[in-house]
Amino acid sequence: MDRRRFLKSSVRALGTGLLLPTARALGADPLPPGAVPVDTGAGLADLPDLVLAKDAPKAAVHRAIQALGGIGRFVQPGQVVVVKPNASFETPPDWGATTHPEVIAGVLEACFEAGARRVLIVDHTMKLAQRCFKRSGIADAVAGFPKAKLVSLDKEKVYRELQVPAGKALHVVQVPALMQKADVFINVPTAKAHSATRVSLGLKNLMGLVWDRHRFHHDMDLHQAIADLATVLKPQLTVIDAMRILKTGGPSGPGAVDPFGGVIAGVDPVAVDAFGVGLSTWNGQTCRADQINYIRYAAEHGLGTSKPEALRVLELN
Repeated sequence: MDRRRFLKSSVRALGTGLLLPTARALGADPLPPGAVPVDTGAGLADLPDLVLAKDAPKAAVHRAIQALGGIGRFVQPGQVVVVKPNASFETPPDWGATTHPEVIAGVLEACFEAGARRVLIVDHTMKLAQRCFKRSGIADAVAGFPKAKLVSLDKEKVYRELQVPAGKALHVVQVPALMQKADVFINVPTAKAHSATRVSLGLKNLMGLVWDRHRFHHDMDLHQAIADLATVLKPQLTVIDAMRILKTGGPSGPGAVDPFGGVIAGVDPVAVDAFGVGLSTWNGQTCRADQINYIRYAAEHGLGTSKPEALRVLELN
């Protein structure tokens, strides 16, 4: 499946910010109604649906966010932001199993440029959190930002029970209490193959905000549960790290790595994943977005589009 088959003609990127009403990170709509463009006559309809930016990690992040309307579209002064990387494993950045630390640094720079009061970088890691954050390089990246804080979600006491009204497989789940206190949720997964779901992108990354992942794998349809979870955990922005795509051996690696050198950013979490599927092969196989069940189920929930060919994609090389 050739990525370029999905690319539409380039659209004009706007260099000004957009001001959105405050939205809580837990269960907030990705695009709250009443979005008002600032300092431009253009509206949201003039912006691309997705941006694929290839550059050095921090530069790619900044260019992608700018092309989506600027960080002011997502973060306002004084807000608290939750950033969710994939830091599950005690692996180095060049393996591609965890989010590249410089991609995280780029997101943090953007948030603080927008005037964020606090940014929490959170994950429920598969291995010892301190070692995962350190070996992945994320701890060092965060250390350069005094108002940023790494938060390990490895204690059950930090979670609270949340009902999933639209859930078909998942009806109740324990998620971090801090999600309800945050104003903005930014999902920053890495692009990698996965032994259970074929590919792991943004929607799959939401499982790192769940206390009991065993239930997802053993007590219910994993794909449906991921889609159900996405009905209550809704990022306002998704930035997929595709700097080094882990093509085989996921989710932990090591495996074959493609030095793709880019990020994909968008507001629609389903569309970002659907487009991401076409970037590579996964364990030696090509796939369409509709062949990844959790993406298809999320679209059926009305969370976004799973048809990348219908999107306006801006490619920045």
